[in-house]
Amino acid sequence: MTVAAMWEARAATGRGAELASWVREFALPAVRGAAGLERAELLSAPGERVLLITWWSGEPAPVADPPTELLGRPVHRWSFTSEHVE
Repeated sequence: MTVAAMWEARAATGRGAELASWVREFALPAVRGAAGLERAELLSAPGERVLLITWWSGEPAPVADPPTELLGRPVHRWSFTSEHVE
């Protein structure tokens, strides 16, 4: 079973690049060595949003919250179970 874990944060005004850097420097290395990690992808979107999607064989490892001064609102997290892949 593959689980996709989505971690999404909206940066404080003007801090989107810093938030993405924090994910690259701290969040990604923290999950990179976790058992079951198959893949990780970092994305950005309008509104200074940063999205980290990780794919796992088994239970996903948690992704930490960034420093509060980088955030425009609390982090959102969702997990999905893969139903079909083509």
